[in-house]
Amino acid sequence: MTKLVIQIPCFNEEETLLTSLNALPKSVDGVDEIEVLVIDDGSTDKSAEIASTWGAKVLKIKSNKGLANAFRSGLQECLNMGADLIVNTDADNQYNASDVDKLIKPVLAGEADMVVGARDISAIKEFSFIKKLLQKLGSAVLRLLSSTQVQDAPSGFRAFSREAALRINVFDNYTYTMETLIQAGAKGLRVKSVPVRVNPMLRESKLVKNIFCYVFKSMKTTVRMFIVYRPFRFFITFAVVFGLAGLFLVARFLYYYFAGSGNGHIQSLIFAAVFLLASVQMSIIAVIGDLLSINRKLLEDIQTRIKKIELKK
Repeated sequence: MTKLVIQIPCFNEEETLLTSLNALPKSVDGVDEIEVLVIDDGSTDKSAEIASTWGAKVLKIKSNKGLANAFRSGLQECLNMGADLIVNTDADNQYNASDVDKLIKPVLAGEADMVVGARDISAIKEFSFIKKLLQKLGSAVLRLLSSTQVQDAPSGFRAFSREAALRINVFDNYTYTMETLIQAGAKGLRVKSVPVRVNPMLRESKLVKNIFCYVFKSMKTTVRMFIVYRPFRFFITFAVVFGLAGLFLVARFLYYYFAGSGNGHIQSLIFAAVFLLASVQMSIIAVIGDLLSINRKLLEDIQTRIKKIELKK
């Protein structure tokens, strides 16, 4: 018997929540039971009451702690509810709920552990040219950093297998979209993209109030997660760059020295020493970071095993 839980993080969504709930599918091929979980992230309006009246289970968070925290809390609660599959969607009815079956098919077929709904960014009228450009650029960067082929990295319309939900950890309090992709790639989870449709916008985004602020915070989260999960690659890249710069300056000094004017380019040796020393330091940090990463992987494996034991009880 396969159980699907659709989770909806929610903060003051009384105007759009009912529309989102009514659009959810009542049945999906390959699924025997569907439950809906609304994560009330400290709402001060009637969102929780609307969700409860509709028939959804409500997980209440006392004070607003952000989308990422609501997502993280929701995943754990979905597991507690016995979910075999988890679909995450938004409370503003942004995504077409009829595409839930598209999201879960690769998971049901054993082809993916995480499926990300890919919007046709170019066709979204409400997005400005700059926003469309940044969305596409951000997705391209995430594909490179996460070693996945996801087409729409910021998309929150996602499906997770039970195993993926057990292994995913969210540390950031701003957004989970970038972080979970880098984790999935680092942990060897299979990630797939499927095209999904969107509905006309009912309200402005609460997460992206300022596009440049959003880009800055997303970049900060991405770099942070890349350091956590790919420390050797991150620091060794700087080590190579500094090392090549140092070697270039050494070569420059030698060239002018043998050309008969070495005394005038002693500064090349000084800067070369600085760059080469920085390269050695970055290499050491890369090795230490890799060792810490191995230790973190072991701790995460233990954490996953503990979660499985607790859920069985």
